[in-house]
Amino acid sequence: MNNWLRIRQSLPADVTLVAVSKYHSVEQIAEAYAAGCRDFGESRVQELQVKQAALPNDIRWHFIGHLQTNKVRDLLRLRPYLIQSVDSERLLCAIDNEAAKQGFVQDVLLELHIAKEETKSGLSIDELHELISAIMHQPSDFLNIRICGLMGMATNTDDEAEIRRCFRELHEQFVWLTTDAGLPLSADCAQLSMGMSDDYRLALTEGSTMVRIGSAIFD
Repeated sequence: MNNWLRIRQSLPADVTLVAVSKYHSVEQIAEAYAAGCRDFGESRVQELQVKQAALPNDIRWHFIGHLQTNKVRDLLRLRPYLIQSVDSERLLCAIDNEAAKQGFVQDVLLELHIAKEETKSGLSIDELHELISAIMHQPSDFLNIRICGLMGMATNTDDEAEIRRCFRELHEQFVWLTTDAGLPLSADCAQLSMGMSDDYRLALTEGSTMVRIGSAIFD
């Protein structure tokens, strides 16, 4: 059985499976597409440009890598379905400004840093709360982005308790964002993107609505 289809059938129907296609060939993506996959994740703008041009236009491209502000214009020209890796207020403002210039509203997730590795990017919990407060006080400054939830990665470890801690912390902040923060998230866009090939089963038990799986699909 196709790996994508096997994993898709093991997931709850309301969980989105994003096939992390970065570094994988157009041919491999086309195979997953033929099996029914429509959500693919890329982390480099130039690689996404090449793949988008070569593949069907109904694919929902998710940008999941670190995004430099000088790449925002090129990325938004590709109209990504969702930018999952917004890790600073500066980047959020750059996306909003560029989306305004191009005349559309861009859906994004805010990336939260909850892993122990300092090398991983993302907002701290305090920074997340400060950013949401700024948006609530100056909504006119953020008219061309729609915040749809949170994304994050667990610590890279075999310690299941530590992985669960990360996911629970993410879920707690997602609940805060969707209930207490005062930021309106419509039911069609509220997403908590957490869980990858090695830990997505744990992520599902902790409330993930979207998993990002690469090696288990393509390798």
